[in-house]
Amino acid sequence: MEKLEQLYEGKAKKVFKTDNPDEFIIEYKDDATAFNGEKKGSIGGKGIINNKMTAVIFTMLEEQGIKTHFIKLLSDKEQLVKAVTIFPLEVIIRNTAAGSICKRLGLTEGQKLESPIFEFCYKNDDYGDPVINDYHAIAMKLATKEEIEVIRDTTFQINDILLKYFLEKGINLIDFKIEFGKTSDGQIVLADEISPDTCRFWDVETGEKLDKDRFRRDLGNIEEAYEEMLKRIEC
Repeated sequence: MEKLEQLYEGKAKKVFKTDNPDEFIIEYKDDATAFNGEKKGSIGGKGIINNKMTAVIFTMLEEQGIKTHFIKLLSDKEQLVKAVTIFPLEVIIRNTAAGSICKRLGLTEGQKLESPIFEFCYKNDDYGDPVINDYHAIAMKLATKEEIEVIRDTTFQINDILLKYFLEKGINLIDFKIEFGKTSDGQIVLADEISPDTCRFWDVETGEKLDKDRFRRDLGNIEEAYEEMLKRIEC
């Protein structure tokens, strides 16, 4: 397996071709952004932590029957994945009110929701990743009705698994953002990452935030929070 030219560079990762057309290499970066790129910085060791944490969680999800793009770790910051075409949709599950939904709907941060909220955002920085619904996605040809049903069902399964998984490690999973892709043979799989960049993690006992909100809100101890999350899932 040979690493070839770069296909894409995003806010947190780079994607490279390999000599196998069905496999990509993802390289995780230490760069950090918030508020649709308005705030920029760097979190020391973030690339290593997010790479390792995603590998652990995706492996666990595979064992629970969730299909993912993950194949194996290659180095501290690199992993080998199945080549997929990413749906231009951010898929969000909210178990507790926090972040943007509080501003949009007047909810109180930390308010326990009666049931998980499922949201789509149109993955497009030019428009600020706006919240959309199924009808937008179908009308804009971002996904078909059948693909949306698979994505929604799989996302709720993932939420059930992750809620239990993190609670056993003393963490409340407040919300998370995931992405899905389609393989060359048409299979829909979980892609991107699951890390403190893409989830809100609050300590069960103290309520301490162990995620990117520490960067967004200038709370300090950012590196320590990321390191704590990796330590807990590696135990």
